[in-house]
Amino acid sequence: MPTALLFRDDAYLKETEATVLGINERGGILLDRTVFYATGGGQPGDAGVLVTASGQPIPIATTVYGADKSEIVHVPAEGATLPAPGDVVTAKLDWDTRLKRMRIHTALHLLTTVLPYPVTGGAIGDGEGRLDFDIPDGGLEKEAITAELMRRINQNAEVTEQWITDEELEANPGLVKTMSVKPPMGTGRVRLVNIVGLDLQPCGGTHVKNTREIGEVAVTNIEKKGKQNRRVRIALV
Repeated sequence: MPTALLFRDDAYLKETEATVLGINERGGILLDRTVFYATGGGQPGDAGVLVTASGQPIPIATTVYGADKSEIVHVPAEGATLPAPGDVVTAKLDWDTRLKRMRIHTALHLLTTVLPYPVTGGAIGDGEGRLDFDIPDGGLEKEAITAELMRRINQNAEVTEQWITDEELEANPGLVKTMSVKPPMGTGRVRLVNIVGLDLQPCGGTHVKNTREIGEVAVTNIEKKGKQNRRVRIALV
């Protein structure tokens, strides 16, 4: 049974009541619905806790997709007592960590508008992240990139979502900026994240609702990775 992905509709939902569908062969917990984002697209899976009806906490170390990509697996901390199928639990996010990831993820989208080059890789951390760009030799200055990134953040642009079909995305390949990570396709529709007036690209991750929520960021390092690859790291300040 597919897991209802509540974070797709509301990335600010911090908890939800859910029913345990089962425990997989590796001890992962399957729920009928979740607010936990599963590892994907460079964004780590959420951590948090499941609280049973009796009040017992089950720490969740991370969240991943199952063999069936429609299922999300909540990976309990080592030694945690597992619930039984049919149990009702309250799934609660480690919200502080999630919010940092949402802020940095949205900032990385804006970074692709400051540096409009093909993206060859990327990763999102807890308050920091990086993108790898296919850029020929040239002067990249941390201070100049930071200033232009902050100029965009300070436009207080709304961040909205819309859905298009797989066919519409295939007909508009220019929407895809990443060379190594494919957009989340296969269900018949693809979610586009729109930073109004600044950026539009397919993404299944979580984002803030307005660029002002990103706060201050800075480019912390620029590394040469191969002949043309440049790794640009940013962090919340």
